[in-house]
Amino acid sequence: MSHVVVIEDEGTVRDVLRFHLERAGLRVTALDATHGALDVLAGADALVLDWMLPGESGLSFLRRLRDDTELRRLPVLMLTARAAEAERVEGLESGADDYLTKPFSAAELVARVRALLRRAAPDAPQVLSNGPLVVDVAAAEARMSGRRLNLTRREFDLLAFLLQHAGRVYSRTELLDRVWGADFLGGERTVDQHVTQLRAHLADDPGRPGFLETVRGKGYRMRPWTAGAEG
Repeated sequence: MSHVVVIEDEGTVRDVLRFHLERAGLRVTALDATHGALDVLAGADALVLDWMLPGESGLSFLRRLRDDTELRRLPVLMLTARAAEAERVEGLESGADDYLTKPFSAAELVARVRALLRRAAPDAPQVLSNGPLVVDVAAAEARMSGRRLNLTRREFDLLAFLLQHAGRVYSRTELLDRVWGADFLGGERTVDQHVTQLRAHLADDPGRPGFLETVRGKGYRMRPWTAGAEG
């Protein structure tokens, strides 16, 4: 799970940022000032930084961050009420990777943070495999023992996501956020239905799963394939 640090002094805004980023499946640490932030950022994947902060401004902190050899490449999304072009340019030239003007929508916030994380992450493998199951992400194609699976787009997205994170358990809520998106209005039953459909495609027995396992009280995971596993 990606770790995003938020530095925002307005409590209400900070709570909104935390809520929507956590709802999108991200781990969030929220601070109200830059004091002590460098230590927290050592384990972060991205920073959402307000321009106007008490004490040290966000812009000043950003310049200091870019001089730090360990943190200079950390992706930073700058938040501000300043809409003038010259001020946006100043923020970007000071080292911000992206810029969001208040007020903003939750969907745009999440989309911009995810874009920063994607750009900063190593290239993900385009072909994923787990025993006889092979998923070609670029071609949007899945095969079981060489047989092509006739999946819907959402079935494919769910299968690819679980395969990419094989071994990790995801709750229904997390899967809705990560696969369907934060703005999806359906319920958790949608995830159950798609898992059932995928099991039918994979000929996967829920009682002795070779691939899709239900972890009671927690959610679902893709079981790493082992020799002799039942499929």
